[in-house]
Amino acid sequence: MLLLNTTRDALLAPLQSVAGIVEKRHTLPILSNVLIEKQGETLTLLATDIEIQIRTASAGHQGGEDTAITVGARKLQDILRALPDSAEVTLTLDDKRLTVKAGRSRFALQTLPAADYPRLNVPDGDAVRLTVPQRTFKRQLAQVAYSMAQQDIRYYLNGLLVIADGGELRMVATDGHRLAYAASTLETPVEPRTEAILPRKTVLELARQLADNDDPLEIVLAGNQAVFRFGAIELISKLIDGKFPDYERVIPQNHPRLIAFDRVPLLAALQRAAILTSDKFRGVRMVLSDGSLKIVSSNAEQEEAVEELEVDYHDVPLDIGFNVTYLLDVLNNLSSEQVEWRFNDGNSSALITLPGNEQFKYVVMPMRI
Repeated sequence: MLLLNTTRDALLAPLQSVAGIVEKRHTLPILSNVLIEKQGETLTLLATDIEIQIRTASAGHQGGEDTAITVGARKLQDILRALPDSAEVTLTLDDKRLTVKAGRSRFALQTLPAADYPRLNVPDGDAVRLTVPQRTFKRQLAQVAYSMAQQDIRYYLNGLLVIADGGELRMVATDGHRLAYAASTLETPVEPRTEAILPRKTVLELARQLADNDDPLEIVLAGNQAVFRFGAIELISKLIDGKFPDYERVIPQNHPRLIAFDRVPLLAALQRAAILTSDKFRGVRMVLSDGSLKIVSSNAEQEEAVEELEVDYHDVPLDIGFNVTYLLDVLNNLSSEQVEWRFNDGNSSALITLPGNEQFKYVVMPMRI
C-alpha cells in the first residue's frame, strides 16, 4: 500500500522538528517511534515522551492512501539524512513493515500500531492565552535558561518559572547558587496573574525550535499543561507541580558598589583565567582596588593565571570569589555591550544588570577560595 511519494527534504524537515524529544532508551518501545498520519494531502508527524508532545503538519502530499502507523524515529531520520538532498522518496506499507525507497536504495522498517501510541490531549476549559513574537520569547529564554538546575532533588528547580502578569511576561530560573530573571512587555495584558514551571526538556526544545523573527507564538496555560503553537508546530508539555522559591527576596536591592564593564573584554579575561582553574573547583578571585580589577585563578598543580582590567572603581578594596562557569554563562548569553556589576562585600551575592534596563537581573552567590 502506497503511503507517500515525496522528496527527502519534505519528509526530513518535519521529522527533525518532532524527533528531538524521542528518547533513545525507553521502557515503552513505542515511545521510540514517531506517529505518521496521512489524511488527504496532509501529512502529520507526532512524537511524545509522555511528558512532552510535538506535532507538525504539512500539506501538498498528493497520492497515497489515508493511514496511520508508527515507526522508529531515529532510524527513519538517519536513513533520510544519509540520502542525497534531492532524492525522491517513496513510503509503502505492507504487512506491518514500512518500506522506504529512494533510487536503488531500499529499507524495510518494523512498525507498531498507531492505536497504541500515547497522546497528550490539548487542554480545554479555563485557560490563559497570550501571544508573543517568537524572537522575544526565544531571547528571553536564552537570558535565563542556563540557570536551571540539573537533576536537583528539589524538582521544581529543574525547570523555568514563567509568570504572565498584566502587561508583563517574566521568566526566572535558579539552581540555588545563581538566579536569572528576565522580563518582557506583553502587547495584550493577561488577567489573572498566572504562573507555570516549564520542565527543562521543554525549555531546551523551545529554545531550539523557535525562530529569531517576529512570527507569532501562541501560548495556552491550562491546569497542569502548557501548549505552544508556532509555525507548523504544536508543542504540548506537562508542567512541574511545585512551589518555586520567592525570587524577589533573592534579588539584592541596595548593593552600594557599582562597576560598569565592557562585556566582551570581561568575558575574554574570564575565559583565559578559567583555563587554569581546577576541573572540580572552578573558582576565580575578583580582586578590586582603586581603578583596577584583577581576576586570579589557580589549580592543584599550583599554576596561576592573573588577568587585569582597568575599571572605574574608587571604593574600599574587595576580594570576592566566584564559580567562573556562572560568570561565563551570563556573559555568553547577553548581547549588550556593557554590563553593570553591583557588590556589597566579599560574603554577599553579586548582582549583574544591564545599563538602564530593569528587565534583566542575575544574582550569583560568592564562593570561598
